[in-house]
Amino acid sequence: MTLTQLRYLVAIADSGLNITLAAERVHATQPGLSKQLKQLEDELGFQLFVRKGRSLEGVAPAGERVIEHARRILEEAANIRRYAANERGEHAGRLLLATTHTQARYVLPSVIAAVKRDFPQVNVDLQAAGDAEVLQALAQDGADLALISTAGSVPSGGLAVPLYRWRRVLLVLASHPLAAAGRAPSLAELARHPLISYESSMRADSSLRRAFAAEGVEPLVAMTARDANLIKTYVRAGMGAGLLAEMALGVREDDGLRILEAPAQIPECITWAVVPRGRVLRDYALALLQGIAPQIDRRDLRRILEGNLEADWPTPPTWRELSQPITV
Repeated sequence: MTLTQLRYLVAIADSGLNITLAAERVHATQPGLSKQLKQLEDELGFQLFVRKGRSLEGVAPAGERVIEHARRILEEAANIRRYAANERGEHAGRLLLATTHTQARYVLPSVIAAVKRDFPQVNVDLQAAGDAEVLQALAQDGADLALISTAGSVPSGGLAVPLYRWRRVLLVLASHPLAAAGRAPSLAELARHPLISYESSMRADSSLRRAFAAEGVEPLVAMTARDANLIKTYVRAGMGAGLLAEMALGVREDDGLRILEAPAQIPECITWAVVPRGRVLRDYALALLQGIAPQIDRRDLRRILEGNLEADWPTPPTWRELSQPITV
């Protein structure tokens, strides 16, 4: 068997058994992929897929085990290539980064620009998605790492590295009743006004809904969106108070808007980098992580990722410690 055959096998599994799609993923022809699959099955002595005519209907029980091993073999082969490239001082390649819209728009531009200055031959492929899709991109689409935020819980899907802490803030029209107080409203006060927030606020287990429930009140969610700029747009349209990440606001917004602290009961969030366990990262990926979280030592990070050091992360700084504070 060859690495090419194993790569084709995994591509078929990840493409929902669609041979045409799998061939596109690995830049092969459909007949060529089918031929390699048959050769692999002939060598193994059993079929990896359940067939109906010329179509694949499912993965055979033995195929499940082979695909599992194939994934590990391909990952280790890729690790050897990454390690060798680092040892050679070769800094060309592709960095596939899955993240949320807020991180992509407000946190990463200066960091990625710095990486590109230091590693000009690196192509950064930024995939911005909703919270639920980011870890899926890490698991299925081959992303090198993912950036995602949670309120307290540690994300799954790999080794989670805490980068920084941040809070949510309120954005309201200057004419909004909450603006007159010039302070953070209570949850009960906020519950009396339409709220515009991120789409994750609609989940029953969201930290926002848990905070309101603990106070015995229900948020009046008028609208949700993935992108902070959309939340700002509809705040300007007078649809309600916008609740968004503090990174999404500059020192000043439009003259007609006011920035308020959010109720203290709404919990702090942590932005994490999630890296597949055992993954050898290229030097430019480590540089990107350190650019976001300078408190992390790059050598320690490399040793932890390689399994040669126990993870003992420093306390992540707040966003305001990393940047200019927001004027309230």
